[in-house]
Amino acid sequence: MPGLKSRGMRTADVARLAGCSVQQVRNLERDGVLPPVTRTATGYRIYEEVHLQFALAYRGLAAGVGPGEAKEIVRAVRSSGVARVLALLDAAHARLDAERAELRRAEEAARAISSEPIEAVRASDSMSVSELAGALGVRPSTLRHWDAEELVVPDREPARGTRRYTPAQVRDARIVHQLRGAGYRIAPLRALMPELRRARRLEEVGAALAARGAGITARSKALLDGAAALSVVLSAATSDEGDGRQHEGGT
Repeated sequence: MPGLKSRGMRTADVARLAGCSVQQVRNLERDGVLPPVTRTATGYRIYEEVHLQFALAYRGLAAGVGPGEAKEIVRAVRSSGVARVLALLDAAHARLDAERAELRRAEEAARAISSEPIEAVRASDSMSVSELAGALGVRPSTLRHWDAEELVVPDREPARGTRRYTPAQVRDARIVHQLRGAGYRIAPLRALMPELRRARRLEEVGAALAARGAGITARSKALLDGAAALSVVLSAATSDEGDGRQHEGGT
C-alpha cells in the first residue's frame, strides 16, 4: 500500500510502537493479520508504516471484541474489501449498544428490587419452582441450575423435599435474573450473592453493575482506537484501487 509513507522498522520497533511483544508481531505476520513483510539478504524482516497501522488496528480491536474477531476484521481489509470491514465493525458496535441497553434495564430493575419491603411480606407469599419460573419468564431448569450453583438456594419442604422459595429468596432470584441478563457470569455472581444476602443494600448491586458499565466503556474506547488505525489502511487501500483503475483507463 504505497499510500502509507514507508519507513524501515525492525520487529522490535513495531512491537514497541504497537504496545505488544516481538513474538506477537511475528505471530500476527504468520496468521496473515499483517501484510507480507520484505526481508533483507540476511533474512531480517523490514517493516513499513502499513505494518504498524495493521498492528495498531489489531491491538485496539482485540481489546474491544476479542482476538479472534479482531483478526477476522483486520484480515478482511485485504481479503474482502471495505464493505465487509465496515459491516463487521457495525456488528461489533451494535453488540456493545445492546449491552448498554440491557445494563440500563438491569440498573432500573435493581433499584426497583432493592426498594421492596421484604420484611413486610408474609411467609405464605412463598413460591414453588414453577410459580417463580413463570414470574421471571425462565425455565424451571434455570432455577434448578441457580440452586446447584448456590446463587439462589430455596428451602425444601420437609415431607417431599420439593423446592419452596421464600419472599427473600424470590428477591434474590430476581436480582440474579437481572444481572445474568446484563451479561454477568456465574462465578462473579456466586461471589456477589452472599454479600447481597447479608447487606441487602443497593450499593452492592450498583457496584457490580458499575463495573460492568466500565468494562463496556473500555471495550468501546478500544474499538474506537482500533477503528481509527484501521481507517488509515482502509483509506490507503481505497486510494490504491482508485489509482489502479485510473491507470487502466489511461492505457
